[in-house]
Amino acid sequence: MSQFISVFDMLKIGVGPSSSHTLGPWRAAQQWVAKLKTAGLFAKIDAIKVDLYGSLSLTGKGHATDLAILLGLSEADPEYIPIEDILIIVERINTQEEILFKGGKTIPFFKDSIVFKKTFLPFHANGVTFRGFFKGKEITTDTYFSIGGGFIVQEKNHIEEAIEINTKNFPFPINRAKELEKYCEQHHLLISEIVLKNELELRSAVKIDFELNRIWETMLESMYIGCHTEGKLPGGLHVKRRAFGIQEKLIKGAQYTNPKEWIDAIRNVKVQFREILKWVSCFALSVNEVNASLGRVVTAPTNGSAGVIPAVLMYYLVIENHNADFSHIKRFLLVAGEIGSIFKKNATISAAMGGCQAEIGVSSAMAAAALTELLGGSPAQCLVAAEIAMEHHLGLTCDPVGGLVQIPCIERNSMGAVKAINAAEMALETDPKEVKVPLDKVIDTMWKTAQDMHKNYKETSQGGLAIHVGLADC
Repeated sequence: MSQFISVFDMLKIGVGPSSSHTLGPWRAAQQWVAKLKTAGLFAKIDAIKVDLYGSLSLTGKGHATDLAILLGLSEADPEYIPIEDILIIVERINTQEEILFKGGKTIPFFKDSIVFKKTFLPFHANGVTFRGFFKGKEITTDTYFSIGGGFIVQEKNHIEEAIEINTKNFPFPINRAKELEKYCEQHHLLISEIVLKNELELRSAVKIDFELNRIWETMLESMYIGCHTEGKLPGGLHVKRRAFGIQEKLIKGAQYTNPKEWIDAIRNVKVQFREILKWVSCFALSVNEVNASLGRVVTAPTNGSAGVIPAVLMYYLVIENHNADFSHIKRFLLVAGEIGSIFKKNATISAAMGGCQAEIGVSSAMAAAALTELLGGSPAQCLVAAEIAMEHHLGLTCDPVGGLVQIPCIERNSMGAVKAINAAEMALETDPKEVKVPLDKVIDTMWKTAQDMHKNYKETSQGGLAIHVGLADC
């Protein structure tokens, strides 16, 4: 049976800095508490222990996994929690040494209640086990795996089962890129039109527009906040925020008071050729500086790669088409989501499983395909653009310095965005019939490369820049 992964599964609103190490564990903690309530065990337990395994342990501190666990157990929702409340809740738990649940129940929770185990569980690199106790006896235990992009599964479930939706009612069941291209050719539809018809089987057109607009507004807000915030990023690396300074030079004194006016202000600024790349880099940097500061972003398809798609979409709005409206934004997000879902079905979007090629590489491919459709490319050319973008990210390792989603992660979003634009331009000048490497082959190659990649280069901070650049160097 074919899988169906919605665009709203691929583009999730959440809190940084990592979808697999922050959002995933947060959601797992929420799900565990809900499961306890359903099973009638919540009222009984009087103590909790949490064990983090593999990559969640090795880079958990830098990725705020421990904070995410506290927030998830507190039943806070990453999609809606006021950002200013995050550190307040964490500080209260650490000071009072107890979790306050909805309804008023409290359970003791000490600093050693979360244990960082460097061992890897066999099912996936990102494992977390929740254990509940009653009078010193363990009465319930559940292990979850954060498989990238905020998706979580339990070992007894296959990954496919966790994300699969019955396809009987879907007009276009898609697993591979070649199937998507075939549907477009047979029905004379754009990729965005194919995706929309599938999405309409799950929710109304009004709901789709509402949610896509909410996703875009979150992306826009993260760019706006990032471009208007000075200082250094938290975590100990003392990384200076750069989006603010770049934006100040580029905006050339234009006046505005909110994000939507900001778009118009940029459109009205006379942009020189060299400044186009600076704007794109600025947009991408801004999002990931917000992400690195426990800010709200959209996983696209992950938090670590959250800046690529907003930057490329913003490029289209302020550089390519000043008359663009929500219909263009909608098409862009629909195409991007579908391309991301094909990567997820056939490879991975988890850096802990595939290195940074699975995050920045996938996001660049998503953005390249989406931009190509808006620039008038055929569905086949959109897939060519995605192939080009991924082909030139193959083998990219994940080696975060200090376990933080900062170096080299933030800059990589800028590079991924620029590559996406270049890939789209190349695809528009390409006859798809002459392409030697189809997208499906690149996805298969990416997955094989991920399997061959040494584990030290999969979000463990035990290889690459992570061991050659330390806190002392920063």
